Amino acid sequence: MNINHIRLITFDCYGTLVDWETGILNALEPVFERHGVHPTRQHIIRTFGDIERRVEAGRYRPYREVLHEVARRLLDRAGLIEESLAPLDTEVLPNSVGDWPAFDETPRCLRALKDSGYQLGVLSNIDDDMFASSAPRLGVELDLLVTAQQVRSYKPAPAHFREAINRSGLDASQILHVAESLFHDVGPARALGITTVWVDRRAGNPSASGESDATPDHTVCSLAELVEWLGLPAT
Repeated sequence: MNINHIRLITFDCYGTLVDWETGILNALEPVFERHGVHPTRQHIIRTFGDIERRVEAGRYRPYREVLHEVARRLLDRAGLIEESLAPLDTEVLPNSVGDWPAFDETPRCLRALKDSGYQLGVLSNIDDDMFASSAPRLGVELDLLVTAQQVRSYKPAPAHFREAINRSGLDASQILHVAESLFHDVGPARALGITTVWVDRRAGNPSASGESDATPDHTVCSLAELVEWLGLPAT
């Protein structure tokens, strides 16, 4: 695999740059606690992933509405009837996105890539205003941002990737896409000729992105490992 011609590195944001699983758990666990329900963390994460991909596969709706519906269905699966919920119980997920933390390595690794001359972009299943609340945590100015709101579509549909190719003016072979989700990112990016790197932070265990049989071009366990793989000094 020749990576010397890569000019633009795009990232999925939530799960790859931002620790959305911690954010999801921090938002939902107090709700379960208030109602006396105690699902395991693994159950919450796996159920979130299953419901989210089902909701996103339907008609397009803003991600804020997606998260509202995911929370409603997740709480329903836990046995909490809608009449017992406070209005804010199903709003905890969309209201919490701005508090979801970036991984500690994210700012320094993105800065290392930026300083080395790569253009950087984010392709995310998010609304513009919600991403704006996360952007300062990344620590760099992006050259490209494609959101679900902009293309009115959710990955794994190809609209994000086609838009990135069109806006950048680059050939697909000049783009490297880095993501935690095989389902949402690796599969559709590779189908368009984009080289992919899977960030496998969970050592192959299930994540909030759900499962997939897509195969990446390369696998790393962290962004720091990505930086080293690209031949840059360790961060």
